[in-house]
Amino acid sequence: MSYVLISVIFSVTVSVILKMARRYSVDTTQIIVWNYPVAVLLSLMFLDPPLRGLSWAAMPWLVYLALGVLLPGIFVAIAGSIRYTGIVRTEVAQRISLIIPLIAAFWLFDESPKPLTVVGVAIGLAAIVCSIGWRAGRNQYGINRKVWLYPLLVFSGLGVVDVLFKQIAVTPEVPYATSMLIVFVLAMLVAIAYLAYSVGRRRRRFSIHAIFWGIVLGLFNFGNIIFYMKAHRAMPENPSIVFTGMNIGVIALGAVAGVALFKEKLSKLNKVGLILAVLSVIVIFWNELIR
Repeated sequence: MSYVLISVIFSVTVSVILKMARRYSVDTTQIIVWNYPVAVLLSLMFLDPPLRGLSWAAMPWLVYLALGVLLPGIFVAIAGSIRYTGIVRTEVAQRISLIIPLIAAFWLFDESPKPLTVVGVAIGLAAIVCSIGWRAGRNQYGINRKVWLYPLLVFSGLGVVDVLFKQIAVTPEVPYATSMLIVFVLAMLVAIAYLAYSVGRRRRRFSIHAIFWGIVLGLFNFGNIIFYMKAHRAMPENPSIVFTGMNIGVIALGAVAGVALFKEKLSKLNKVGLILAVLSVIVIFWNELIR
């Protein structure tokens, strides 16, 4: 479980970095851009993706392109959610997004829903409503209440990304490591193209500091992926334990980081959302354990 713990720490650190960057007035969008060259380089170094003898025509290019656009876009939504709603709500939105692939499995892939899974999905939806909800008017950050759109975008966007990654995972013609590299390269190109447009046409100031922050973000973000994969390899017979430990761990540590480090305030409804999020994860993966 040490790999799970390290992955949890790295995952929450990504959110802390994005939160801290705003305090130092560093453009988080540019930080996200420079995260992707790091991801590409580290993929080549640590994943060793096979690049020869591949059937390029058989590759799911539409899925790759969709992920290449969605990944940087969702990352920007995560940064916005952290800025306006805090780490706690954003981590809940990220973790509970796991229910979207379950719903997709029922609707798109004709899987038979199991009673416990349906209960877990229902609890997860309730957790999202509770965790991002607050009183009408202006919230604790002095921002218009429409900022609930950010965690909702994170929730729905990451759920779609998860579905797409599952699609490339079942593509036998292409090793998964190779697919990940291709997706990271496309995301890097999309992010750099947006940066060039922002600096060249919209006259946004280019930030040298963002390069350093982006490298650090990329190291922790990729570290999260690597140690999560190591955890699965170390416990091949217990994938549900890894899933559960990861999701509950991130929700719990994210709550500690948000409240202790950044003094985020949670309403009673938000606290109920946290409890429901943890319960949703337990119910969903308990169903996997008792199969």
